[in-house]
Amino acid sequence: MKILHTSDWHIGKRLADRERLPEQDAVLLEIGAICEREGVDLLIVAGDIFDTYVPSAEAEELFYRRIKEMAQGRTVVLISGNHDDGLRLCAAAPFALEHGVYLFGNKPTIAPIGKRGGTGVVEAGENYIVVENAKGERVYLNLLPYPNEARLKEEKTDESYAEKTARWIGRGEAGYRGDMPHILVAHVFVAGGSVSESERDIDLGGARAVPLSSLPEHGYVALGHLHKRQRVGKNGYYSGSILQYSFDEANAQKSVMLLETKGNDIETLREIPLTAGKKLVRLECNGVEEALSLLLRYEDCYIELTIHLDAPLTSAQTQALRECNAGLVNLIARVSAEERANVPLRSMLKADELFSLYYKSQFAAEPPPELLTAFLALVKENDETEKS
Repeated sequence: MKILHTSDWHIGKRLADRERLPEQDAVLLEIGAICEREGVDLLIVAGDIFDTYVPSAEAEELFYRRIKEMAQGRTVVLISGNHDDGLRLCAAAPFALEHGVYLFGNKPTIAPIGKRGGTGVVEAGENYIVVENAKGERVYLNLLPYPNEARLKEEKTDESYAEKTARWIGRGEAGYRGDMPHILVAHVFVAGGSVSESERDIDLGGARAVPLSSLPEHGYVALGHLHKRQRVGKNGYYSGSILQYSFDEANAQKSVMLLETKGNDIETLREIPLTAGKKLVRLECNGVEEALSLLLRYEDCYIELTIHLDAPLTSAQTQALRECNAGLVNLIARVSAEERANVPLRSMLKADELFSLYYKSQFAAEPPPELLTAFLALVKENDETEKS
């Protein structure tokens, strides 16, 4: 049986003010094409389908349209992540089942038995299903959507989070007899995982970290939550997000994981690169002229540019940089320490000094005397009006 593992789609996520739905659409189409090309029987999505609890209508429409296409001729299994409202995601479960799509949130659910187009669920219990393909090959899935006490309607106890996670994972093992390939699908932060800037609500203090000892040693662990693809422990894999969602992921190759069952084992065949979507790049240079030249070399990218300067950027220079490349998202100006030390506090400047400083920042020249005189006359007139 061929299986594809992906996660962290974050449909609807933006980059600053940049809309990324067209890119998300393109990469979902690419994942669908990979399923067709590789003859995938089972597609696993390990959480964070959407970027917010209440996604836009456009984001939801995109998801349902593409997931319906992906399910043609195969079974699709999705769990909710910390960015998803599990109840909202699963509200469409009755309709999704008609297309071979199984949605799992935190509400206890036992999937209905049935095959469609030769593939489907042949055994099910709380937190687990057994999927069978047209050849009769089976795989056991232990399903753990993003877990916490509130989502699982549990009271707080003295039990540690690690103990609770082990117990929650244990629930999904109830139907496993060791006679078929095994996959744990979980949206959790495994201790030791590498976090990127685009992930929110990740507990770096360790209170919500799942130790490796809580994960099963057999089979394959299909993880979601962390956006950098990585391996944790012997058999745990984060497939990573489908797009570069923060600049510390610049130049990181995004991918999906292709697996295959071999007897009672899961074999990791290979990572398949994803090519859709704009690339994020971090650039650094000295001076405006070098920056303009550098920006021209990175068309159709999103850019974070750090520019080292001897003096603050003028408005005209800033505008020129942004017009040079529409993909410039973050512009970070680093003025030399010597220049910063020579800049007086604005609160200590008089009105004529403030005006001269502003004029020079805009036009790189001293203001004409007649303009400065007119400005000071307006200031004086305003002061006298306020006093009266």
